[in-house]
Amino acid sequence: MPSLGKSLIVLGLIIAAVGVLLTLAGRIPWLGRLPGDIYIKRENFSFYFPLATSIIISVVLSLILWLLRK
Repeated sequence: MPSLGKSLIVLGLIIAAVGVLLTLAGRIPWLGRLPGDIYIKRENFSFYFPLATSIIISVVLSLILWLLRK
């Protein structure tokens, strides 16, 4: 049971960190407007895919989780 408790604590910290990031994401002006993000705007159609932003977030989260495992 102690391992379940530790897992729940880590999961809770991860959820809290994601919540903080989502709260502060609007205050970071370059987030979502990086070179490499795909944005297509036509008359009645717009498409946005934050490719570069997704890659950066993935790398940062991978580093954090790798550090937590050690």
